[in-house]
Amino acid sequence: MVSEWIACLDKRPCDRSREDLDIIYSRLKSVKAFDRFHPSLLQQICYYGYYEDLEKGITLFRQGDVGTNWYTVLSGCLEVQVSETANIKDAVVICTLGMGTSFGESILHSKPHQATVMTREFTELIRVEQRDFKILWERNKKLLECVLTSLGSLTAQGGTQSRFDHTSKLRRGSQSHTTVEDIAPNPAAPISMIPSVKLSRAGHVLRTILMCRAAHMIRDRKYHLRTYRRCMVGSEMVDWMLQQGPLVHSRNQAVGMWQALLEDGIIVHVCHEHQFKDRYLFYRFRQDDQGVGTTPSHADRKECDEELQDTLLSLAQIGPDAMMRMILRKSPHDRSTEDLEIIYEELLHIKALSHLSTMVKRELASVLIFESHTKSGTALFNQGDEGKSWYIILKGSVNVVIYGRGVVCTLHEGDDFGKLALLNDAPRAATIVLREDNCHFLRVDKDDFNRILRDVEANTVRLKEHGKDVLVLEKIPMNSQGPDGTTQTHYRYSVMAGTPEKMLEHLLETSLESKIEEATDNFLEVFLLTHVIFMPSEQLCPPLLSHYHAKVNQKSDEEDSVDYAVTQRKCVVQFVQEWFCIAPESFKEDASIREFLHKLHESLKADCTEYPSLLQELTTLEDIIKCDKGPVQVEKPSKRRISPTVILTRRFSKENMTDTPLTRRRPIKSDDENVFKVYCADHTYTTLRLPMGSTAKDVILLARDKLCLGNDLVLCEVKSTGERLILKDNDLCITTSLSVNGQLFIAPREHIDALTPLPEQDGPTTGTMAVFEMMSTKEVAYYMTLYDWELLVYVDEYELIYQVFGRHTFGKITSNLDVLLRRFNEVQFWVITEMVLAQNVSKRVQLLRKFIKLASHCKEYQNLNSFFAIVMGLSNIAVSRLSQTWEKLPSKFKKMFAEFETLMDPSRNHRVYRLTVAKLAAPIIPFMPLLMKDLTFTHEGNKTYFDGLVNFEKMHMIAQTMRTVRFCKSQQLDLDAPTSLKCSSEVIEYIRNLRVIDNQRLLTQFSYKLEPRRT
Repeated sequence: MVSEWIACLDKRPCDRSREDLDIIYSRLKSVKAFDRFHPSLLQQICYYGYYEDLEKGITLFRQGDVGTNWYTVLSGCLEVQVSETANIKDAVVICTLGMGTSFGESILHSKPHQATVMTREFTELIRVEQRDFKILWERNKKLLECVLTSLGSLTAQGGTQSRFDHTSKLRRGSQSHTTVEDIAPNPAAPISMIPSVKLSRAGHVLRTILMCRAAHMIRDRKYHLRTYRRCMVGSEMVDWMLQQGPLVHSRNQAVGMWQALLEDGIIVHVCHEHQFKDRYLFYRFRQDDQGVGTTPSHADRKECDEELQDTLLSLAQIGPDAMMRMILRKSPHDRSTEDLEIIYEELLHIKALSHLSTMVKRELASVLIFESHTKSGTALFNQGDEGKSWYIILKGSVNVVIYGRGVVCTLHEGDDFGKLALLNDAPRAATIVLREDNCHFLRVDKDDFNRILRDVEANTVRLKEHGKDVLVLEKIPMNSQGPDGTTQTHYRYSVMAGTPEKMLEHLLETSLESKIEEATDNFLEVFLLTHVIFMPSEQLCPPLLSHYHAKVNQKSDEEDSVDYAVTQRKCVVQFVQEWFCIAPESFKEDASIREFLHKLHESLKADCTEYPSLLQELTTLEDIIKCDKGPVQVEKPSKRRISPTVILTRRFSKENMTDTPLTRRRPIKSDDENVFKVYCADHTYTTLRLPMGSTAKDVILLARDKLCLGNDLVLCEVKSTGERLILKDNDLCITTSLSVNGQLFIAPREHIDALTPLPEQDGPTTGTMAVFEMMSTKEVAYYMTLYDWELLVYVDEYELIYQVFGRHTFGKITSNLDVLLRRFNEVQFWVITEMVLAQNVSKRVQLLRKFIKLASHCKEYQNLNSFFAIVMGLSNIAVSRLSQTWEKLPSKFKKMFAEFETLMDPSRNHRVYRLTVAKLAAPIIPFMPLLMKDLTFTHEGNKTYFDGLVNFEKMHMIAQTMRTVRFCKSQQLDLDAPTSLKCSSEVIEYIRNLRVIDNQRLLTQFSYKLEPRRT
């Protein structure tokens, strides 16, 4: 009867199930012939290989035949015969091939075999066909080089007969020196030599709980006639983790938590061959793997019961990082589309890669390999070695050592090294030595590095004018299914860089003229969202008019001239339509746009006589011009297919702002009147009345005249802490950019040190507990969300750009954004203030419960800005150190707060928060400080111009953040009001006028008065 594993190998690869592959793998890994095969390579051979058994005297192939298969010897022996005359009678046996030998790689180049191979006894083989072997070779070149026996090298040895098996020293590569770069890591191996104390304890807690509550999970199991002692099934472990409470909300998250334990060596795969997978694979705890596992005592069970939730919280926090490392440790061809997207998002925040294009980052996501080293002092490579890889530091640091000079510099997280040797194909210029234990790297190997460079250069199109680059395009392959079902490849061109004028010309002549545009192309949207950076309205409008009036070459016939004229005019109107849909407020407020619209309207009106087909465009343009007289419905261009993201971001309308009956404010405009106080050193003041768009210089001049002061005056913000911040003459948004309790002072420059805060800047001395405790928590959350939403919808997305690039650069205000950002700080300090002003422990516990419930309701309403402000307020040292208060908090609220802290975890660039938000539907009030951090990182980490060309890759990244804000506002806020509203006007007044202490030193002092340090 045929063995089960042989029957599986007899199936076609496409017909083999996962169970078939497991059966084959279980058999092959127990065969000594495959001891030296890397687990990843062996798993792929299970998919592509076929089984063959041959009797004695069978010729496998003859000298001079063109090869069609690659072989590995499972058992038996084969003779290698060579004939100088190509006559079998003259053949000489030069060696024999024994168990474990792999040969036949000449099929890579379809070259004739250089020897005849014949069975010497009954022989079993694994055979891989030429087409499949080429796939294996591309994926696993380094791993295969270590196991191949080249028949060409054997024939060169002359007539010396010897036997080759899996211990042969004549394999390719066996003579070369092995460096750290050559080692192929096992993805299932731990990444640290000694498990951390924290994870060791976590493993102990989970093992104890499992043995007490689910003892059936840890038991002996049989699989393919082999018994595995005291092990668990991966899928069952995930199921159990999901049952442990709301902290674990997805199978992927549970996999990440178990993987964190596996890569620290706390749990292991029974054969040490797999990472943690949600499959029918066996894992066991380290103690059980080493045979030293014990039954937990009653006291141990009780202690672990109490620690379980903290353990789960800890694992939930480090799980995303472990999941990322798990993906990076997979073979590149095993990564799914979702895996590649996760890696790509990670690469966006690595400074060494910030200058690379989107396509290059996506290419890197498919080839990057995770590498870790446990011991400081390990040499990653030596000066003079051949350059084989480029490295990026994920964790830890390294010293750069040059012979005769010692350590010349130290590289840290986010830095890269090793690229120069690959670019120049030169030896390593320095030795790289690990500076600390447990360093983690991302590695790109030489072949992949060179391929990506070649692809980038081959796919880069440069348009020149007068010998200079004016437009740089990236050629991107796109696959589509043809009418006959075959896959057809075509290309689209994405703008990487260019002069503003040339990019506009490219946009009008290609993107808008195209009748069918790829849904992934968002060049127009990105251009319009970011044009204020490189081509503000006053520079954009004249070229648009010029393009509208552009004339065709005189040699063209009359029909072509008409078509050209109509097309040019329609393209410009279509561009204006798109512009209006993205930035309607600009059309009301910008004088240069209004003037442009007037000229365009006059020209279009006159052209309609000659070109009647433009009447529809005229109607649309007239609707746009009427926009300042009330809402109008402007039809979107029908000629161009808009991408889903563009359609989505345009759903935002004025209704989002006006439907709330409690709205008491309107958007802050540059010409709005602003009344405020400016103080002198003696705390006298004057009240000024100026437009919001006034500069610090305007304030100084008016205050000087009113207060009869001298010259050389400066305007300064004095914070409640006593810190003084001198404002520049061209600074805008003077009052809205102040800190929560900050005040404006004016003084001669030499008297700045005499400025002191006003007494009222210290904030309240008594809390509002008596008022606050009488309010319904849900009602407070409801009105907080309405107010925060009101602040958010009035923020123009361009304000984010003005804020990050500098308001004075554009001469624009960001007052609406300033108010929203200050609201976050206000809520955060309100929480801390109320906590430290509550004198009684029981009152503080009551307040703590109320704030945690308030955060929960804000999260429910998707008001993440206030949610984060409340949680960060409770995490502030002045509150978190109140141990007597936290000890008395019920466990239910402790667990709830622990979940909130998990969402707030900043690791991997707030990955937990980002994943959570990605699952939410609009409307959302996002965590605004994080969005501003993203935008600042993008701006500071990427140049705006390269050699005089706009870096449009940077514009794409900026537009992504702006799209996020637009998406959050894309649906109207429609909350169900709490059923029992009491004194709603008092609640509204309370939450809109919070009185806070924003001096951290003062807050900490209050905290120590409430609960002094324990001696």
